[in-house]
Parts: sequence; structure tokens; C-alpha cells
Amino acid sequence: MESPTGTRLDPNVAASIFLELANEHSLQGALQKVFAVLGERPDMACLQIWRIENGDRCLRCPLQEKCADHRRCLHLTAGRGVSVVGAAEGDAYFGDPHARVPLGYGLLGNVARDRETIILSNMTAADHEAVGVEWTRPERIRALGIAPIVFKGEILGVLAGYTRQDLGEDAWPWSSILAEHLAAVIANTRSFEEIERLKAQLELQNTYLQEEVVEAKAFGDLIGQSGALRQLVSQIELVAPTEASVLILGETGTGKELVAHEIHRRSQRKQGPLVRVNCAAIPRELFESELFGHMRGSFTGAIKDRAGRIETAEGGTLFLDEIGELPLDMQSKLLRFLQERRYERIGDDRTRHADVRIIGATNRDLKEAIAARRFREDLYYRLHVFPIHVAPLRERKEDIPPLANHFIELSVRDLKCARPRLTRAAVTELLSYDWPGNVRELRNVIERAIILARGGPLRFDLPITGLPLKERPRLEAQPNVPPGADAAPRVLTEVELRSLERDNLQAALQATKGKIRGPAGAAELLGIKPTTLLARMKKWGLKKP
Repeated sequence: MESPTGTRLDPNVAASIFLELANEHSLQGALQKVFAVLGERPDMACLQIWRIENGDRCLRCPLQEKCADHRRCLHLTAGRGVSVVGAAEGDAYFGDPHARVPLGYGLLGNVARDRETIILSNMTAADHEAVGVEWTRPERIRALGIAPIVFKGEILGVLAGYTRQDLGEDAWPWSSILAEHLAAVIANTRSFEEIERLKAQLELQNTYLQEEVVEAKAFGDLIGQSGALRQLVSQIELVAPTEASVLILGETGTGKELVAHEIHRRSQRKQGPLVRVNCAAIPRELFESELFGHMRGSFTGAIKDRAGRIETAEGGTLFLDEIGELPLDMQSKLLRFLQERRYERIGDDRTRHADVRIIGATNRDLKEAIAARRFREDLYYRLHVFPIHVAPLRERKEDIPPLANHFIELSVRDLKCARPRLTRAAVTELLSYDWPGNVRELRNVIERAIILARGGPLRFDLPITGLPLKERPRLEAQPNVPPGADAAPRVLTEVELRSLERDNLQAALQATKGKIRGPAGAAELLGIKPTTLLARMKKWGLKKP
């Protein structure tokens, strides 16, 4: 083994370092092992590892004017040394995590650009000036070695060692060999970091998808035949292939989330994730963390780094449901992201970029919220690039029968119930209701009726008073209303009512050829029980045709 005061690196010590580096999956662990051996040598003033990463402090970097490429630069990943000017100053020199060096600036930047090792001994004043860091002269640095860290032809960073003694002849090969081993460690670490990032992103996406499955059960599909639905589909087809922000407007339960799904599915981002944020369900104090993420220790309870939903939606779509509930202080941060596609996690100085499309939805009048100063006008116009209005169910009654059949199919499968029968009387009852809860209410009503039906005809307990009288269902035959008479309803006498009821029963019996029970029977057609029909037939003296 080498002497503690020796200036040459013992090959056995070097071999031990390289063997441990080969088995190390953590960059910090690898650096600690290198520092433990080399950083404690009396001739070693400082050892640093610089990695090439994306530019993140460009606006605050003192070397901004000397940087030719703001996309990436050298970041000081780790550094350790022994200072002769004071512990505090030495720590700032050797291991400042915010230190950045532009590519091509100083010796560090030149090595990263040219990929050639530099060894300087007996440094002059000009050499100190050329290094690119200011502390080498006050720290009495006499020699340095800077080697590129290259893995499979890709430059990853540089390894820099500073000493207060002249370097021996073995410094050149040893620095290059050590840099090669560090390159493998950094490449492996980067792979593991990417695996962990993808794993965390997948876990978050699974969580969000589970939320979406629960919420999506309240809606159907784009099913129907009304003019309002055709217009909606036309708008979706227009905006989906673009990158425009979309604001979906409509009452609660109309299917705004389904529209967002369709926009994403028909867009060029369909292979990416669709991440939903329910702005009304997130506590105000957690909103920034939920949206942008946080770093470990940034606040009480932040026990590990966490990616926000924006980061999780990378390459896909972020759906901000109930965006009218967004806290006012968060609106400015969302506006900045919409304009620049940049954000910071809580507790992190690093500015991140995300390629995410924003779709918002609300059932509120945002212009009214702007007037009340609860919503930013500039954010509204940034979101309001392409508004889509989803019509309520009462304005597209033609869609109720196909939607009802669709929900019956889904509910029979999900609830594992016997398949019921949807009669004409049941459809008429569905058409008679104004559906204040829209599509969501329709599905809930059908699910309840399926459970109660036990495989028989569906019966609904819905009021018909929600519609104006002129829109309520009428019998096709009204023998007591003369042709050409005013369509306004008139008061019937008791005799006329009894006659009308008897004629209606007779018409039902004739239409079903006397079949009373079962599918397509007169009782099902009238929407009453077979026993009730038999009692009324006896009352009026009616017999099967």
C-alpha cells in the first residue's frame, strides 16, 4: 500500500476503487467511495464531479453572458476538499450544488466540449485565469487534472482534481481510467434514475386512471343521434388534432369528462397519458404540490420527492375538471405554465419543462367569476381558445333511448344482474322527465331500476312535472278532441275520463292480440302490473279479443 503522505497512487488502491465502482448503482455512493480514498490524500485539495444537464438557472447564472448554448451546461454534482481559507468558504468553493459552467468556457468547459484531458502543473497566473473558477488562486492550487467522462461516445461530464503539489507522471493515465469508470457508474445511475422515474410516473398514472374509471362510470359514450350531439362531435374533430387549449362548458353530469377523453383519443397525443385533476376535491394548501410536485423536506410530511400531475402527463393531456374552483393564487402559476410550459417543484430551484396539453372544464359562469374577482381574466382567455358547450340532456331528448339501452348493457355487466326489458311505456316515462342531473342521473336511475326489476320490465318512479304541460307525453289517439281544435288541454268530465280509460285498455289489448303478461304484453305496454290490468278489465267488462 502507498504511504499516507505519498503522492503516487498505489495500483492496488486504484484496483480496489475500480472494483467497488463496478458494483455501485448509486452515484452518491460511488462518489463517497472515491472521495474516501482520494479526497483525504494530503496532496488532494479538491475533487469534483461535473455532469452535463439541461440549463436550469440561466436567468440567475453569473456566467449567462459567456454561455453560447442555454440548453445545457456543466452542473456541479459533487465536490469535496480541504480549504486553506476557511471551512465556510471552502464548502462554497468545492461543493456548491448551484455551481454551473457553460460548455466551452474555461478549462472545465473546454474539456467537456473537446473531450480531451488537460493536466497542468506548476500553474502560472495565466493558468489560474484560464481555469474558469475563481477560487484556485486563494486556495493555492498548484496543479490540476481535468478528464472528460465519456460513455459509449456520449460526453456525460468531467472529473476535476486540484492539488497543492505538482502532479506525477502517472496522473494522466490514472485520471483517464478513473473517468472511464465514473462514466459507467453515471450511465448506470442515469438508467436506474429513469427506471425509478418511470415507475413513479406509472404508479401515479395508475392512481389517476383508477380515479377516472370511477368517474367515467357516471357517463356513457358518445352515443346518440341528436343534432346537438352531432355538432359536439364536429367540434371535437376540429380541435382534437391541434395543440389548442380547450375549455369545456356545461351543466353537472352532461359528460364533460367524456368530451375530454374523446379530444385526447382523437389527438396526436393519444399514445400519451390523460391525467385528470379534480380542482374541487384538492385542499387549497396541497394544490401546488399536487399540480407541480415537491422535493423531500420542502414542507412537513414531504418525506420523499414527488412528481406532480403535470410531470405525470408529460407527452399527453392534463384535464383540469372544475377549473372554476382553482384557488386564485394558483391561477397565476397555471397561467405561467400555459405561457412558457415551465414550472418548479416546491422546494426546488430547478426549472422544469413539460410538454402537456391543457383541457379545462367547468359548470360555472367564469365571466361572472371574473367580475367577482374570483377568476383571472388573462387565464380565462388563455383557456378560452376553443370553447365547447355540452348541451344538457333535456335539450337532446332523441339521445335518451339509445343512452338508456347503452346503460342497460353496461349495468347488467357491471352489476351482474338479470337482463331487464325496456318497454315503450318505460321509454315514454324517461322522455317525460327533464333530467336536472343529466346523463349521470339517467345512469343512476337505470341502475336502480335494473336492481329492482329482477329480470322483468323496467319501471321508473319519475315525476313528469318537470316539463311544461305542452311537452308532456300524450296519447296518439284523442277521440274527445275534435280535429283542428286548439292544442291547449281542456277539462274532461268524469264520464269522458272513464270512457278514455276504457278505450285505452281496449286499444292495448287489441295491439297485443289479447296477451296480458310477459314481454310485449298489454300490462307491459301500459306500464302496469298484470294483476292491475286484470282488475281494470273486470271493472270495465273487457275480454280478450
